[in-house]
Amino acid sequence: MQFTQTGLKGAYIIDPEPREDARGFFARTFCAREFKEQGLETDFVQCSVSMNRMRGTLRGMHYQLPPASEAKLVRCTAGAIHDVIVDLRRDSRTYLQHFGVDLTAQNRRALYVPEMFAHGFQTLEDDTEIFYQISEFYAPDKSTGVRFDDPKLGILWPLPIVAIADKDRTWPLLQS
Repeated sequence: MQFTQTGLKGAYIIDPEPREDARGFFARTFCAREFKEQGLETDFVQCSVSMNRMRGTLRGMHYQLPPASEAKLVRCTAGAIHDVIVDLRRDSRTYLQHFGVDLTAQNRRALYVPEMFAHGFQTLEDDTEIFYQISEFYAPDKSTGVRFDDPKLGILWPLPIVAIADKDRTWPLLQS
């Protein structure tokens, strides 16, 4: 695997290194030893799948508060997404900065999302599926979010939004 540091400390794009032959290819998508060498979480306690029927669907921007903060490893297994993370660590030099990357079934990239980063995505194709590995159990009382269109963040989504949950549309704006 190739680990590429994003501009946000602790967040990585992870590319598999396929070994090809006449049958096709084989590639590792997770190795606890390699993740540990990069200083990344290696203990994922839940996996989830998100299926999205329509191009332009937006999900996010979600995160969990301490003591239930979660790291995520996100990949697109069908279709394509524009994946976005926001650094919400108040002591970080990149506080409130965001990073976006296209994850597709074809490029097989993953995005490692550290704890205290909001995460969201917009589908770029119909029938898009996302697979998550998550380091903490879901805690509804610690689950929260930030607005996808908060002017303080300035996130530019690639498509008009055709579907979004009411809670994602109505998260409060960040305070000055």
